[in-house]
Amino acid sequence: MEIKDRNQIEEQFKWNITTLFENDEAWEKALMAIPEMAKGVIAYQGRLKESPAVLREFMDADSMLNRKIEDVFCYAHLRYSEDTRAEAGQIMTSKAMGVLTQVMAAMSFAQPEILSLSEEEFQRFMDSEELAPYRHTLDDLLRAKAHTLTEAEEKILSGMSELRRAPGEIANMLQDADMKFDPVKLESGEELQLTGSNYILLQSDSRREVREKAFRNYYKGFKNHINTFAATYSNSVKADVFTARTRHYDSARAMSMAQENIPAAVYDGLVETVHKFLPAMYRYVELRKKILGVDELHYYDVYAPLCKDLDLSYTYEEAKEMVRKAVTPLGKDYVDTVQRGFDERWIDVYPNTGKSGGAYSSGTYDSNPFIMCNFTGTIDSVSTIAHEMGHSMHTHLANTHQPAHYAGYTLFVAEIASTVNENLLIEQLLEKEKDPKVRLYLLNQYLENFKGTVYRQTMFAEFEQKAHEVIEKGGALSAEQLNQLYEELVKLYFGPSMVLDEEVRYEWARIPHFYRAFYVYKYATGYSSAVALSEKILSEGEPAVKKYLEFLSMAGSDYPLATLQHGGVDLSTPEPIERALTKFEKIVEEAEKTFEMLK
Repeated sequence: MEIKDRNQIEEQFKWNITTLFENDEAWEKALMAIPEMAKGVIAYQGRLKESPAVLREFMDADSMLNRKIEDVFCYAHLRYSEDTRAEAGQIMTSKAMGVLTQVMAAMSFAQPEILSLSEEEFQRFMDSEELAPYRHTLDDLLRAKAHTLTEAEEKILSGMSELRRAPGEIANMLQDADMKFDPVKLESGEELQLTGSNYILLQSDSRREVREKAFRNYYKGFKNHINTFAATYSNSVKADVFTARTRHYDSARAMSMAQENIPAAVYDGLVETVHKFLPAMYRYVELRKKILGVDELHYYDVYAPLCKDLDLSYTYEEAKEMVRKAVTPLGKDYVDTVQRGFDERWIDVYPNTGKSGGAYSSGTYDSNPFIMCNFTGTIDSVSTIAHEMGHSMHTHLANTHQPAHYAGYTLFVAEIASTVNENLLIEQLLEKEKDPKVRLYLLNQYLENFKGTVYRQTMFAEFEQKAHEVIEKGGALSAEQLNQLYEELVKLYFGPSMVLDEEVRYEWARIPHFYRAFYVYKYATGYSSAVALSEKILSEGEPAVKKYLEFLSMAGSDYPLATLQHGGVDLSTPEPIERALTKFEKIVEEAEKTFEMLK
């Protein structure tokens, strides 16, 4: 697929971000107004303990300020994503980050001041009618009291936030904008362009020559810069550990999980349960080897289609219709809002030169959601639209049913709505498909979702936990250390049937999520929850749909484990993980039987 410049993409396939700001000039004006607006909020410094009414005034003003900051930051990020090479997006992002850092530093007085209330005073404020809309916020704040520093110390830490983000920003800029990969030159003489956004597409090519050469050329690029990536990641980990120690947490992981009130047992239970089900992954790897008919299964074979002579591709119009049908079980209002997203151009559809790789859903309390994707016509691309639309619908329902300060949902539940949509899509396709070849293709897609979201993300979670433990124990992270750690985990998770090429050990360097410490495990817990929820939606109908949509609408009004329990899933036990991986085993078994039918 030819990668076009952005100005060659038709307008109907670009997101309409004028719903956020009419143009860059309007954005600039809004950005410049924020420091003045912040002064009015900062004026409450020293008054927060006067009365519940004064604290309520401050919290309302702070919420409005955050909404304005969110708007300008979101717009800058969207513009940057359109073409990471373009100076305009880079400058806007830098300006927005600068203003955000200044405001955060100036606002650092608030938490220490509120928490300096005596226990009796704090309870009186909590019980007051004026602060009733912020009761959960205050309860959450109280949990952080032991880890809240003095006003001066908080100001210093806030001022360092931009520096803490620097390693990830440098790594992303190196990978997305500066790194160039050798083209894939085939024996036929054909030459294929290789970029970060089309790498996985090439890894899904039915031609092994394409997969292998794309794999080797891609990771050659990372190998050539591996010491730089090791330096950026090592310093990111050091920043995590420094912040955790400064805030008196036992570890960086403990600090991260405390933000959402998630016990360590959830993380440890995930890893233990996935280890228990590793034989199911080995069975899937062995099945891939048999179906592909190869003597050795390499890492560049893990995305290969299992039906070589089956080339399913879809237009964007077909993809939209498939997503609409898939979410029909969630009710008319849900479907109508999805259609609105298509009609109002929430989505930036196709890849273009310089565009950020992957996909995401963004937006603010005062805007519609925005979806960035790199649609290539594969079933995976269709699934990505369903996935990101799930995020957007979660955001839409949260914004509709909650005040601004509760509309943001935490990362722990952020991947559930997206994965429910994905599961509904693939269940719908499997239900109507009778052709064994197509069924095997779809089953492979289902298995890939499990592999990529439960097994692979848990492997990532182990990697970052072990990396942080090295620093926490006083060690250092070298490129070779990181390479070896990652290689050992790949060997553990993929088993004896997988040949580990040298390039595998550099894969960690391309994973941007590692710069958001202890985030990736939530993909696995979220996917497991989504399996339970989607099966209930399909088997129980309206009662399950009602509870599920209520869960999405609750957003940040309670702790994530509690909102999820309201939806019908209890992640305080390993049961949802076990249920998900038991389903994985069943899908592997069905794929094995389907393959036997085709022999």
